[in-house]
Amino acid sequence: MPDPSHYARRLREIADALDSEFQPTADALTPHPDTLDVIGNRHTKRGQLNYAVPEVLQLQRRIRRYHADTGVPHGDIVALAVDTWLRAKGYPPHPKPPGAEVP
Repeated sequence: MPDPSHYARRLREIADALDSEFQPTADALTPHPDTLDVIGNRHTKRGQLNYAVPEVLQLQRRIRRYHADTGVPHGDIVALAVDTWLRAKGYPPHPKPPGAEVP
C-alpha cells in the first residue's frame, strides 16, 4: 500500500496557500490580518527597504507626519502600505511551513 503522507502534506500546502490568498473587503486599504499579526510582534526579524521615490510625492514628510499623529513606527507604515497594495494586486507572501522562516 502506498504511503499517504505525501498526499496529506500536499493537501496541507494547498490549504495554506488558499488561506494566504487575498480576501477582498469593503475597504481596499484594510490590512490583512496576518500582516497585522506580524506588525504587532516586536520580535519579528526586520530588514531594510531602500528605494528611491519621487520627491514630489513627499512620502518621507507624510510618513513622519502620520507617525507623529498616530505613533505608528515608520517601518510599520511602509510595511502595511506595501503589503496591502501587493496583496490587492494578487501578490501575497508565500505561505511558510510551520516553524520555517521565509527568506
